[in-house]
Amino acid sequence: MQRVRRASVTVAGRTVGEIGPGLLLLVGAEAEDEPADAAWMAKKCVNLRVFADEDDKMNRSVADVGGRILAVSQFTLLGDCRKGNRPGFGHAMEPVTARKFFDNFVKFLEDAGAGPVETGEFGAMMDVELINDGPVTFLLDSRKKF
Repeated sequence: MQRVRRASVTVAGRTVGEIGPGLLLLVGAEAEDEPADAAWMAKKCVNLRVFADEDDKMNRSVADVGGRILAVSQFTLLGDCRKGNRPGFGHAMEPVTARKFFDNFVKFLEDAGAGPVETGEFGAMMDVELINDGPVTFLLDSRKKF
């Protein structure tokens, strides 16, 4: 999760998703993730207070500030780089199931109050541009590994 001033995704020179101030979510799904994980993550992303209030304290959520969300599926987040020099993706969800998981995640975001969510293009080679606000970046894991 990155707090951004703006972010966009292009595929083959065509803009497929774009937001102004809000959150860019890079989303990876593990093989054992379930719909409950997607729902928990969506609720957390929409409600986490990472935007400044009038006292310059992180006390407002993306919904509170009227920000937008751009969600981008990124299986490389599941790359295990502990052994050797080539990442292993044995823990990543297989593509057909991951697409359903990601689509459900986006629906859960909207149901949690995010408003319409912009997305990248699942499975495509994407160019992601952003201006990180802060920078403010958080790692979230539904299984609380960190």
